[in-house]
Amino acid sequence: MNHDTVVYSARSIITMNPSRPTATHVAVRDGRIVATGTADELCAGGARLDDRFADKVLMPGFVEGHSHIMEGLMWQLPYIGAFDRRSPEGRIVAGVADIDAIVARLQQAEAQLQEPNAPLFAWGFDPLHIGGKMLTRHDLDRVSTTRPVIVVHASFHINNVNTTTLERAELLHATNISGVVAGADGLASGELQGIPARMRLFRSLGNNPQTGNITAADVARYAASCCVQGVTTVTDLHNDMSDQTVDVYRTATEAADFGMRLVPALAAVSHTPEQGVAKIAALREGGNDKLHYGIVKLVVDGSIQGFTARLRWPGYHNGAANGLWYIAPEELPRIVGAYHRAGIQLHIHTNGDEATELALDAIEAAQIETPRPDHRHTLQHCQMADAAQFRRMKALGVCANLFANHVYYWGDSHYELTMGPERAARLDATGTAQRIGVPFAIHSDAPVTPLAPLFTAWCAVNRVTSGGRVLGRDTEALTVEQALAAITIGAAYTLKMDHLVGSIETGKFADFVVLEDHPLEVAPERLKDIAIWGTVVGGVVREAPRA
Repeated sequence: MNHDTVVYSARSIITMNPSRPTATHVAVRDGRIVATGTADELCAGGARLDDRFADKVLMPGFVEGHSHIMEGLMWQLPYIGAFDRRSPEGRIVAGVADIDAIVARLQQAEAQLQEPNAPLFAWGFDPLHIGGKMLTRHDLDRVSTTRPVIVVHASFHINNVNTTTLERAELLHATNISGVVAGADGLASGELQGIPARMRLFRSLGNNPQTGNITAADVARYAASCCVQGVTTVTDLHNDMSDQTVDVYRTATEAADFGMRLVPALAAVSHTPEQGVAKIAALREGGNDKLHYGIVKLVVDGSIQGFTARLRWPGYHNGAANGLWYIAPEELPRIVGAYHRAGIQLHIHTNGDEATELALDAIEAAQIETPRPDHRHTLQHCQMADAAQFRRMKALGVCANLFANHVYYWGDSHYELTMGPERAARLDATGTAQRIGVPFAIHSDAPVTPLAPLFTAWCAVNRVTSGGRVLGRDTEALTVEQALAAITIGAAYTLKMDHLVGSIETGKFADFVVLEDHPLEVAPERLKDIAIWGTVVGGVVREAPRA
């Protein structure tokens, strides 16, 4: 080792590298891993020993393969979800338990707004977490009858608005438009689902907080959240890639002290396939070690808990109507085929099993037309896929990124309302994917659920709902080792970055998470409680902020 090499000692290093799964020391030079091993192996020849992690555990930095820059944007808005959340500053923000508490928090936020007509946005609401109580326009009229009040649903597929907002968007009487939910009085209830109604809403406001102009402050909040949770590689898995956004991303990631590697996905809905192919080619020219372009996101259906996902027979357990197609079924093969021919990796949102089947049909047709041996198209969420669909994924070379957090947050609702007991037991079937050999990751979809990979791993291992029910643990649970792989090397593989991150081995970026306890030595039910000291990104150490 030469004098430019730093050797970090640790109580233990979990490498996720099968050829050397554990170590006590790791050597780093020029932001990359030189080797792992013992002190005797690595400290000879003038390398500098750094003992600051001597009592801690190192792992590859966590890779979050499905999250959004909205995690940075949303924290500037009031949070009105039912569960406690941790902010980018490390502060616990308490959840709100009922409609009255939601209205009270919004009234407090409204009183702080200086401009009388400025919209009030808030986020995190889900009726399934407060006994099925819907947030109506009448509830939000208690906040304001003069300024627009817009609540972003926890799934980010639905909005709830007040009467003033509906009138401005000319939707109060427009219950014949897809996604405008009618109330008991025959007028719009205030709930807007899917794309057409919500796009009309945001056009009338001139502002969409879910896809608005991204600032350096938003990116900084996102990076802070990553550090708090041990994430070193993170996605922004649906973005129009405006010139301003691209410029902000370039400037942020070129800073020497930027604390994460960012993988944005181009939103296919904002471009024709021909435009998208050209856009990806141009974006790749502006990438760097901390900014990795090249993937495209398609959204085929909505969310199961919002009853907007597309399900095969027998449909929703409670008899609700089938969900919404966000891409017309006849259009999907053309779109998939165009990107596939161009050699671009697709990440395809399919919550319901009918949407999954449609996506697999489109990928199969594309593979027949233009065979590609390592496309790694990835089905995102893929929550209700059955064993036959996983076998098709294996045959087609398709990956899956499964929404393990969903088991905790909405498992009870799926058991009782959407799927019924049998299908709910195979929700987010990580065990099936493991047995069949489909490459897979697990994710949070932050800010839909908290950005917290150890919690995501805990969900996949324990499969416990927020109500205490166990769903399919005997058949679909992962071991702790398998869950840790899914938030490191597994997620890296689905992003085609496993040659750069996801394990601690020679040549890869020196990206680590620093843990206070050993995840393979604590009880599986304590996995989510392991404290995170901070991260190392490209050899630069960052202690996590704590409030």
